[in-house]
Amino acid sequence: MPKITARSYNADTFKTLSGCGLSPVLARIYAARGIENTVQLETELAHLIPFGQFKNITSMAALLADAIAAKKRLLIVADYDSDGATACAVGIRILRKLGATVDYLVPNRFEFGYGLTPEIVQLAHAAKQPDILLTVDNGIASVEGVSEANRLGMQVLITDHHLPGDTLPAATAIINPNQPDCPFPSKNIAGVGVIFYLMLALRAELRQRGVFTTTGQEPNLASFLDLVALGTVADVVKLDNNNRILVQQGLQRVRKGRGCAGINALLQVSRRDYQQISTYDLGFMLGPRLNAAGRLDDMSLGIECLITDNEARALQIAQQLDELNRQRREIESTMQESALLKLEDLLKTRQPEIQSAYSICLFDHDWHQGVIGILASRIKDKYHRPVIIFAPGNDGEIKGSGRSINGFHLRDALDLVAKRHPELILKFGGHAAAAGLTINTHHFEKFCDVFEQVAQTLLTPADLTRVIETDGDLNASEINMELAEYLNQQVWGQGFPQPAFNARFYVESQRIVGEKHLKLKLRKLEDTPIKDQTPQKSDESYDGILFFHNDPLPDCIDAVYRLQINEYNGKTTLQFLLEHWSEPNNPGEQP
Repeated sequence: MPKITARSYNADTFKTLSGCGLSPVLARIYAARGIENTVQLETELAHLIPFGQFKNITSMAALLADAIAAKKRLLIVADYDSDGATACAVGIRILRKLGATVDYLVPNRFEFGYGLTPEIVQLAHAAKQPDILLTVDNGIASVEGVSEANRLGMQVLITDHHLPGDTLPAATAIINPNQPDCPFPSKNIAGVGVIFYLMLALRAELRQRGVFTTTGQEPNLASFLDLVALGTVADVVKLDNNNRILVQQGLQRVRKGRGCAGINALLQVSRRDYQQISTYDLGFMLGPRLNAAGRLDDMSLGIECLITDNEARALQIAQQLDELNRQRREIESTMQESALLKLEDLLKTRQPEIQSAYSICLFDHDWHQGVIGILASRIKDKYHRPVIIFAPGNDGEIKGSGRSINGFHLRDALDLVAKRHPELILKFGGHAAAAGLTINTHHFEKFCDVFEQVAQTLLTPADLTRVIETDGDLNASEINMELAEYLNQQVWGQGFPQPAFNARFYVESQRIVGEKHLKLKLRKLEDTPIKDQTPQKSDESYDGILFFHNDPLPDCIDAVYRLQINEYNGKTTLQFLLEHWSEPNNPGEQP
């Protein structure tokens, strides 16, 4: 059973924010997310961190400016997820506007795996004959690939945000906020954000060289922030101050009808209103459809959707991506059912051992490697353990995708496994919350044991209890459409969670809608000053919705909810979106 707790916040910060004009509920919400002053809530582009704080960015911009002047052939090597696709699209679109001769190549994950491998370098050299390789969202771990490119006479410029290994590639230049001695303070920037910053530096370099005085008006790079917003949210990086500016600016462009043809088409097939687009739409509607290309087919399809200006072409591709996403969901559903059955079988034979385990590792010969990351996330959410799911790879290898919980840095944990047992992991990389790796099939059981040992070293039993953090309760005057609309327009996500509240409710009525959801009428149960007296029902009743649940609820529930705007038959109403509920142990006590 998850533990529900209210987010803590500094009382002095709360007073400061309240004194700046924020309502008590907003002051409480922002103080709990580490906001200390209202300047941190500013989303104008003027508040972005200057590009000059990136190590090597001015020298790389000069190299690109030289390449454009010399008409050298550039080739972007992208990753096959949403961050890589949007980063590639940003690079292609802006470089072409700045006069570059540029093409792209995205490795097919099933043939070449991740990153700038020697094989993808050889393919690039044979098929495209580039002078310069420019990586986006990959490359920081590609020591062998960069060495091969150097051997073949190609320069390599790396833009990445992943954590580096002990040895950096021998590239001509590297831009990565996480490389040693890089002063750029936003270590959480996505790969698409890194290439966007490089394009800002390149425009400044070309401006200094007087290029725009002869070629005409310089491009407005803010027009590409819709792509930056999509990649940033879909890659689930922490939304620090700088990332929130990038995302908010991108959202505002789309809401004003200035989104690119591809994003508008993806919104159309997702049946989302561009004027009301939110971070939820980017992360859970557009991102999965874009990712489906890289998971099941070829991410070139997703990139083409984002770089075309032809609306009909964009819609045609978006429809293909939508169909791929349907297929992905079907495969995922089958794999999830298989994985849960496998866990149940393990529980039957090794119940004490499994229940006391700190990690979960699963492998099946029939699983699809394009969907194992999603499956790992689902299993992690269900059991609140670090999870790694493996699927068949090439030549006796299996590929794993992992997802982690708070307090367990997955990439560092894999590094610890590799240091203790160098023979186990062939390659790995990633972040705190997500990582990928390749091992030999015959090493699976031993890897599971060693990974479990590492998990038991780094985690405590308390870490294995899921904690649902909320922003407390709302009083009747705070529950209104104005607050719901404001919250819906803000940037929320990883590291800056969307506000949720909790309270005890009397379930006045309930009915099934859409065959699998519960439509509710709720009244808050207010505590009384007299001990053991039954809580009183509030005068106000509220609409509620509980998705994917059609069993009846008890009369009294403790619930975690969000404020949601419901639009139905042209009517807009406020409703509570229930995200978790439980039956109170003692209905006479406060939740």
